[in-house]
Amino acid sequence: MSYEERANAHPNLGDESDVEEEALVNDYREQVNFDDSMSELDRTTSLGAGSQTQDLQAQLAAAATPLEYQATLETKFASYDNYCSLFHYILNSDGPVELEVPSYYWAWDVIDEFIYQFESFCRYRNRVARSGSNEEEAQLLRENPNTWGCYSVLNVLYSLIQRSQINEQLAAIKRGEDPMAFAGEYGSRPLYKMLGYFSIIGLLRVHCLLGDFSLALKTLDDIEMNKKAMFARVMAAHFTTYYYVGFSYMMMRRYGDAIRMFSHILVYVSRTKNFQKGGNSYDAIAKKNDQMYALIAICVALHPTRLDDTIHSALREKYGEQLHRLQHGGPEALPLFEELFRSACPKFISPTPPDFDNPSVNVDPVDHHTAIFMDEVKNTLYNPTIRSYLKLYTTMDLQKLAGFLEVEPEKLRSWLLVNKQRSRQVRWVEGGLLEGEPVAANDLDYALENDLIHVSETKAGRRLVDWYLRNLARVY
Repeated sequence: MSYEERANAHPNLGDESDVEEEALVNDYREQVNFDDSMSELDRTTSLGAGSQTQDLQAQLAAAATPLEYQATLETKFASYDNYCSLFHYILNSDGPVELEVPSYYWAWDVIDEFIYQFESFCRYRNRVARSGSNEEEAQLLRENPNTWGCYSVLNVLYSLIQRSQINEQLAAIKRGEDPMAFAGEYGSRPLYKMLGYFSIIGLLRVHCLLGDFSLALKTLDDIEMNKKAMFARVMAAHFTTYYYVGFSYMMMRRYGDAIRMFSHILVYVSRTKNFQKGGNSYDAIAKKNDQMYALIAICVALHPTRLDDTIHSALREKYGEQLHRLQHGGPEALPLFEELFRSACPKFISPTPPDFDNPSVNVDPVDHHTAIFMDEVKNTLYNPTIRSYLKLYTTMDLQKLAGFLEVEPEKLRSWLLVNKQRSRQVRWVEGGLLEGEPVAANDLDYALENDLIHVSETKAGRRLVDWYLRNLARVY
């Protein structure tokens, strides 16, 4: 089936049948044997013989090819210039560029590599500015503040989205209308449609790297988070989307939604891992897989909840005693929270160039966001201990509980207020990813009347129907 046929075939989005899952697994099997974009572009026969088309072909191949890890600063500058030239031609030519692209795997590779080079350049520039050891490179970076600039990268992504009318097309699909009626002259071309679509995923990633988590989620308003979505057809894009959506939810303290996102992709990967081995992106996917297990361990410690059996078993196998320490809380858990967060968080970047003249004022963005997250952890550090005491009583004196915990009553009062506030979370039900309804995050509630704590507990029964269905599916 061609890309056009896939894009214009609109199955029932509510259907979660095994047929659709099998189709996705077949697509994953196809990707394991997928060659790089250079060979695909070389075999493309509809490019024409013009020198301009041949130049564009070479630029497209280069754009989808990873830059060497030890590339020089001059090479990184040249790569930026090449991307600028390529996207300028695609976006500003007189009419749509007539180019038959090989596949949406290639389109993802172009956007993914573009953002990766932007991210790595920003981190490298910040590292040079903070160390102050290489004056020659610092001077070169100082003289070129707009190279790989945040504004330039965002402008490219937003322009590709706007030019392709992809948001309008996706919104039309959700309404059950014909997307081609909204595609326009550019959006009807696969080149613009695919680049525009994956630019939405790219914006999710960039906004998350910049620390704007609500805007990151807002960019996906028109994309359905299910396995019918185009991003689900590309393993790396599938992983990237759920990782950054889940992480954004986590940083917004919507731990239930974060767990749902991480669990979805981790369970799916556990079912398709045999097809991934040996694939071009297997190592990157395996690394992201480990990162998401670390993040889900953090989320479960901050928001205790029942997990899928597959995820729970894998967490126990990976972390064991560490998971128990996280869930138990207390000061001894702080280093472990920080270690897991640093190993699993995105490599945050700064939206502005660093100050090369004052290295000491430059802050590592990862350190900055780690400090923000650890402040949240410290606010909830004693929640597990407090809950374990409150579960034993229906009413309890504040002074008595303070004595058990060996803290000042007023300090305990502030902890209780924080815990009470955190016990209500926004949970996604339908609509955009930012939307949701406030729900109780746990089964323990309490109220303070002067120095008297009134405790109420509601235990949810085990969902035996889900258990039977899950295990019947495994047997049959």
